[in-house]
Amino acid sequence: MAQMGRNCISIAKKINLLNGFKLKTQSARAASTVIAGEPSGPTVKTDIPGPKSKQLLEELNSLQQAGAVQLFADYDNSLGNYLVDVDGNVLLDVYMQISSMPLGYNHPELLQLLTDPHNMKTIVNRPALGVFPGADWPNKLKNVLLQISPPGLSQITTMMCGSCSNENAYKNIFLWYQQKQRGGGTSFSQQEMDSCMINQPPGSPSLSILSFKGAFHGRTLGVLSTTHSKYIHKIDVPAFDWPVASFPEYKYPLEEHERENEAEDKKCLAEVEDLIEKYNKRGTPVAGIVVEPIQSEGGDNEASPSFFQKLQSIAKKNGAALLIDEVQTGGGPTGKMWCHEHFNLDGPPDVVTFSKKLQLGGYYHKSDFKPLQPYRVFNTWMGDPSKLLLLQGILNVIQRDSLLNLVQKSGEKLMNGLKEFQKEFPHLLYAARGRGTFLAVSCPSTKIRDDLVARMKKKGVQMGGCGDYSIRLRPALIFTPKHADLFLERFRQVLKG
Repeated sequence: MAQMGRNCISIAKKINLLNGFKLKTQSARAASTVIAGEPSGPTVKTDIPGPKSKQLLEELNSLQQAGAVQLFADYDNSLGNYLVDVDGNVLLDVYMQISSMPLGYNHPELLQLLTDPHNMKTIVNRPALGVFPGADWPNKLKNVLLQISPPGLSQITTMMCGSCSNENAYKNIFLWYQQKQRGGGTSFSQQEMDSCMINQPPGSPSLSILSFKGAFHGRTLGVLSTTHSKYIHKIDVPAFDWPVASFPEYKYPLEEHERENEAEDKKCLAEVEDLIEKYNKRGTPVAGIVVEPIQSEGGDNEASPSFFQKLQSIAKKNGAALLIDEVQTGGGPTGKMWCHEHFNLDGPPDVVTFSKKLQLGGYYHKSDFKPLQPYRVFNTWMGDPSKLLLLQGILNVIQRDSLLNLVQKSGEKLMNGLKEFQKEFPHLLYAARGRGTFLAVSCPSTKIRDDLVARMKKKGVQMGGCGDYSIRLRPALIFTPKHADLFLERFRQVLKG
């Protein structure tokens, strides 16, 4: 285990270099990212879902609402960039479990971790981390999570998933905001302690989080008030009356519409300022602003570095925290460990949430956001040490195989292909966009989008939709230019009809 710890420290030092992303191109290493035994291409034997999937779906539907299930997977036989289903269909997966599988399926480095007896015991003995952490927990945080932390953020709070990461980050922002109002280490008044027990002020203050139209920050009750991507997530559920600003809607290609898009930024930022003023005046001050670097579920909507720089300035001017939600963008798919690193912000955001590719959830934050009292941000598990073991192995592979460099190369090939297709098939595709392999392209209608995704599945390619009209690509970090060529070949076949 000591050797493992030393290896982790060495890995962590190297991972720090990833934040600058000046790793040299090593074509031999890129080639080695293909996992031994990975299929050479897709194979489709049945309709998808096939007969076995349909039988299992009927069984599952008798137990729960299973209408979202597309197929049942055979995870024993899935490998690398390929997902195998229970009917034996082999699919090139450019969706990767909604962007949550950084190294694809059954990566040998991760399987090897499970042969270590200490790691087995870490999995078996899952602790209540808030009260009974293992002796190695501080070092694991320092040598894994804090070594890839967004520059300038020194504190880490671990959680389970993206929703609970955002949920508790909002709570943390409210605690920080109220502590500022009290001043320093001022203790709670008796009136605050009594009134909060019946959901009344001053103990339960009227505060708000400003979010953006098209955003998705989770489905639990608090964050759902800041989710605005699809009605099905929200309908019938009570919500807080919190401000919702417009997110930029750009014209593409970006280089041909700079003036219009700059005007769009200004309009949206002015709306943010107006809403903060409005809610402050009505007695529901904006304690924080939450924003995705790229609105993912809402349609892969982008905003410029200038937009985020000015948004940060507005938050500072108004005494509000800036929370950047990197649940989907964190972990390397944009070519940097954190997407907001593309924006050249004036210092770090106040809070950055993560999950998906990092295997567990949580948030990084500035030191003054650390609660003064215990149990204020708390649950039984507060994360999962076994997932941190996996992340340690993932970061080792990212560094060893220069995967962020590979993301940039593969992403360039994918983007060039999408741009060619939108010229060749303008009646089907437009607005190719994104960073790294975190890419999307839009269709004229939902029907056309859904039809293309369904036909690609028949060609052996698993894709995903987002927003009302867009197709999103979320391949693993081990997705190579060769895989990109294969995807583009199949996509062209489908587009040609």
